[in-house]
Amino acid sequence: MLKMMIPIISLLLLIPLSNNNNKKWHLPSFTLMIMTLLLLPLISIPFPYSPLNLFSIDLLNLPLIILTTWISSMMFMVSYLTLHNKNKSSLFSTQIILLSSTLILSFSVNNFILFYVFFEASLIPTLLLIIGWGYQPERLQAGMYLMMYTVTASLPLLMSLLMIYKTNLHTSFSLMFWLWPHSPLTTPLWSTISIMAFMVKMPLFFVHLWLPKAHVEAPVAGSMILAGVLLKLGSYGLIRLTFFLMKMSKPIALGFLSIALWGAVISSMICIRQQDLKSLIAYSSVGHMGLLTAGLMSNSKLGWQGSLSMMLAHGLCSSALFAIANMTYEKTNTRSLSLTKGMINSIPMLTFWWFILSAFNMAAPPSINLMSEIILLTASLSKSTFFFLAIILISFMTAAYSLHMFSASQHGPSNSYSNPCYTCASAHFTPLLLMTAPLILLTPNLAIISSWN
Repeated sequence: MLKMMIPIISLLLLIPLSNNNNKKWHLPSFTLMIMTLLLLPLISIPFPYSPLNLFSIDLLNLPLIILTTWISSMMFMVSYLTLHNKNKSSLFSTQIILLSSTLILSFSVNNFILFYVFFEASLIPTLLLIIGWGYQPERLQAGMYLMMYTVTASLPLLMSLLMIYKTNLHTSFSLMFWLWPHSPLTTPLWSTISIMAFMVKMPLFFVHLWLPKAHVEAPVAGSMILAGVLLKLGSYGLIRLTFFLMKMSKPIALGFLSIALWGAVISSMICIRQQDLKSLIAYSSVGHMGLLTAGLMSNSKLGWQGSLSMMLAHGLCSSALFAIANMTYEKTNTRSLSLTKGMINSIPMLTFWWFILSAFNMAAPPSINLMSEIILLTASLSKSTFFFLAIILISFMTAAYSLHMFSASQHGPSNSYSNPCYTCASAHFTPLLLMTAPLILLTPNLAIISSWN
């Protein structure tokens, strides 16, 4: 745990140095990257485990901690305009570091009360990022939606945890299975209410309205951490709260699974009608997280393993998509698909990365996205063959809106205001390379990711 917290504390000391000199704004990013590389060898180390520890590391939360530090370092790289132009850069860097540390603590704790505290505390830096560095006045409404949806839905979970602590005098992850047999928490209705906090966070369709608003109004750093890591808090908490799923009746679990799959179909259809790039990517996140929810609701080992793979795949791919959408916005000053046509003629290197990320977003090989979607679709289909139609539609619509996003933004006649001689420095594509490479490198090492269960 000290290996993770000492670099984060040192980052707070680097902020004044990095903001006094414009050439040193990248110091926090490099520090987080070094921290990620130090964490990688831990994957192959067996961890001594005690249920009484406040913090614990296993093969479930370690990949998510590494994902958090990696995405955080990329956030500094793609936010170079905010940091270079000194747009409250010191406060901006502080918010990113505080948010990263809160997320790392959320994944590291072995106690559900502490997890709930850090789970809710992560909303504060996110809200400040949206309100402080958002694009339009509607960011205030987006922040209100974010807080109202997530905080309201988490109150039943807090009541459940307090009732568990009152009776069992503990809320340890490893001892959650030893609930008293006649507890009201073991009833299907209360189990359903308790997991709604995670359903809203993921988010499940019908309670997803806060996500597109937050993505559209957030700065690029806020969109990256929101799509890459914050949404994974819901699925991670749902895995840790497996005993609620086991107590849930089969019809309710199948109901959630059906809503998740058909919600993914509907959100994929909505993507095709979107004109705003960030809104399109946000609704695609709803579709992918709906597929992840369906895998978790299958309540099978295959579904849990596929969900962890999807967490990593979606976290890297969606963050890279938001980063490249921000690059397009910086070059054209618009996010509209109707106005960004002909990019292949002016910035062909940007078009190349749009093609790679669009292909990975629709689960093209050799990315880990393909393997994770196959595992999740198999887990969902194992519960009922009636989901076959929804699975076919999800696969088709995902490919349709990904190809639409690429072709509408890159092909077609160039606009009169575009500069065909404009070139983009190759260093600007470094974050895209660093987020895309793990998607390929993780594919032959899928057994390491899925060995936690």
